[in-house]
Amino acid sequence: MSTVSRKVPPVRRTTSALALLAIAPLALAACTSKSAADDKTITVTATDTTCDISASSGETGNTTFAITNNGSKVTEFYVYGDGDRVMGEVENVGPGLTRQLIVNLAEAGTYHTACKPGMVGDGIRAEFTVTGDSAVATDQDSRLAEAADGYKRYVDSQLTALQESATAFVASIKAGDIPAAKAQYPLTRTYYERIEPIAESFPDDLDPRIDLREVDVEPGWHWTGFHRLEKDLWVQGLQPDTNAIADQLLADLQELIDGVAAPDFAIDPIQMAGGAQTLLDEVARTKITGEEDIFSHTDLYDFQANVDGSQAAIAALRPIIEDRNPELATRIDQRFADLDKELAQYRQGDGFVAYDTVTEPQRQALSQKIDALSAEVSQVQGVVAGQ
Repeated sequence: MSTVSRKVPPVRRTTSALALLAIAPLALAACTSKSAADDKTITVTATDTTCDISASSGETGNTTFAITNNGSKVTEFYVYGDGDRVMGEVENVGPGLTRQLIVNLAEAGTYHTACKPGMVGDGIRAEFTVTGDSAVATDQDSRLAEAADGYKRYVDSQLTALQESATAFVASIKAGDIPAAKAQYPLTRTYYERIEPIAESFPDDLDPRIDLREVDVEPGWHWTGFHRLEKDLWVQGLQPDTNAIADQLLADLQELIDGVAAPDFAIDPIQMAGGAQTLLDEVARTKITGEEDIFSHTDLYDFQANVDGSQAAIAALRPIIEDRNPELATRIDQRFADLDKELAQYRQGDGFVAYDTVTEPQRQALSQKIDALSAEVSQVQGVVAGQ
């Protein structure tokens, strides 16, 4: 175990979250909320400084939020529950846009909502009280349970590969074998990026410890994780604490593995569907711009990994989608195929070309394919929730 200080910055860079676990209350900031509305859909009107929610309470079961951004900054909306974990989130809500979030609040209790103008910080928070009997979903034909089990197997397989790959990556760093470490860096991140929302669902800022970008590190805070090692490998050379940072990465990944193996870990199929969407939002927000791997320019590996993770969640839910909306299933398949074809032209051997060689028109073409796919996948959560 490394002795590196793990003082975590308060600004959390979020990606697509599957919000797979129950979660806990966080400190509150100013937020405007109203009494419960009769309409089952709770409206959220966000600006750059306010978060106006049409209800401060609801009943157990699926809760639908319609988030409208009337501000000038891109925003996010979160629902937090017991354990400081994310119950549900919707990212990348641009000015003038409305996005829907369906959250399964199966147990009575106090939750918290948050708008995050600029997609940074703790956000504008308010309490949300849920009353009623436990509403744990029943699944008479077992398809929801089968979807959750199938996705859990996928997560387990990625975690196994992640641990093996990260161990080799760290060994290369400690041996001073820079070429080998550089080659292993994007491959190791692939396994993490496919399931990064799992890390985001855990407390103690596990994901930022593993994957925080330098631009999101505030002055005075200790920076750890993949991107710190990326800078050491590509820009500043190995530092006196590089080995300790590498050890910390392995420790944080082990914390993730142990969390997923815990008896109380559970996967919510409705949030799986929402997570498939937010993984695509992650691509649209940071991968397209080249902000993610700014030192190594290995962004296309992460791009593909996020798409893979989204496709895995959709595949697990496919029997439900095909039964309830077969036309949507067909359209999603086509959009994934279109995007795969677009990405294929940037393949180089077993990997991808450096992203700084991809021109702006080419990036725009990729962005259009992502947007087309995202428009279809955004409908899946409602289908799975039976709406």
